[in-house]
Amino acid sequence: MGIYRELARNEGVFRILFSQLTARFPFGMLSIIVLLHMQEQFGEYTAAGIVLAAQSIGQAISGPLSSRLMGRFGMRRVLWITTVLCTGFIIVIAFVHLPLAVTALISFAIGLTTPPITPAVRTLYPRLVPGKQISALFSLDAAAQELIWVLGPVVAVFIGAQFGTSVGLTVAAGFMLFGGAWFILSRPVGVVKIPPSRGSLGAVLKRPTVVIATIIGFFFVASFAALEAGVVRAFAPAGDGGHSSMESGIVLAIFAAGSLVGGLFVGGRPLRPWSLAIRIGIVLAGTLAALASLNIWWLSIVLFIGGLGTAPTFAGISSMIGSTIKFSETAEAFGWIGTGQLVGVATGSAVAGIAIDAMGAQGAIIVSAGLITVAGLVAVFTTKWVPDLKGLDIEQPPETGTITLPLP
Repeated sequence: MGIYRELARNEGVFRILFSQLTARFPFGMLSIIVLLHMQEQFGEYTAAGIVLAAQSIGQAISGPLSSRLMGRFGMRRVLWITTVLCTGFIIVIAFVHLPLAVTALISFAIGLTTPPITPAVRTLYPRLVPGKQISALFSLDAAAQELIWVLGPVVAVFIGAQFGTSVGLTVAAGFMLFGGAWFILSRPVGVVKIPPSRGSLGAVLKRPTVVIATIIGFFFVASFAALEAGVVRAFAPAGDGGHSSMESGIVLAIFAAGSLVGGLFVGGRPLRPWSLAIRIGIVLAGTLAALASLNIWWLSIVLFIGGLGTAPTFAGISSMIGSTIKFSETAEAFGWIGTGQLVGVATGSAVAGIAIDAMGAQGAIIVSAGLITVAGLVAVFTTKWVPDLKGLDIEQPPETGTITLPLP
């Protein structure tokens, strides 16, 4: 735990960590609460899949584009505009019942205006701590991120079951607006200036590590979205009145706990060429074991074990980008990766919804296992491009950008 005590000595780091966590929390809620809200409105999961697909298209466009705009117009301006617009569109979805085509169009707008919190904060991290502490900060961020991707759906399902899906969407919008304001008003967001990228949009994708991280992130997060949908369906059969949804919340919370433990345990351990493949393999083992039984105790045990590899995988991806990409390109790189993950959430939920209609809860778990298998294979066949950071401080390549004011 010594490495985390060292992190705490850097003023402002934990405020940035917790504020961005709050601002990003709705990303973990939206896919499942939209899935449930649309199913409630239109009576089928396939309609929900269409709406989520529209959102994913918007996110695919906005991720790298909004990240580049931060270099041109500043982080605060871009984050304020996107946060306010996205919050408003979510409220419309929550309380206005519209035809499917119009709902899908608004969902597309939600994706298009998704605030680029992830690329912003991961661009900030290397400016806030010494190089020897960056691995630990990325690991802590990845562990905290599990509260978004795994605990977020738990909160969404609980609120949806107890108070209705419209309230769940409103809570997600509230987290986005409050957390976004907290993060945007923090001093480093106004101090660190991202120099405009000299390359054209998408040029950063010529970097092998960015492509690897984006593809792995897409399949990795898509597998979680599918798994979450399957767990929710397993414990919320038709006519149950939502009572069994509490059981799905418990299982997903235990999954999150495994990831938190894994992230904290890895801590400042350096990335090695085979690290990503090994960590993804742990998650795959837990997911495959979940196919054996939908018993709550069995799922809790195997998903806790699988969760041990989750946060370390995200930390490894961030370390890989932080050590190989120039500062002027970092925001766009994380924009592509964030797009891959956000689109992965929507895609995983959409495909899982179709699988649930066809095969029930196990269909979604099969989809999850297939998606994470692809992520593992990509990690295995790309080890030669993954940097070996053992014994090294993480330093970005030359052309590091500027800071207009000294950080406190």
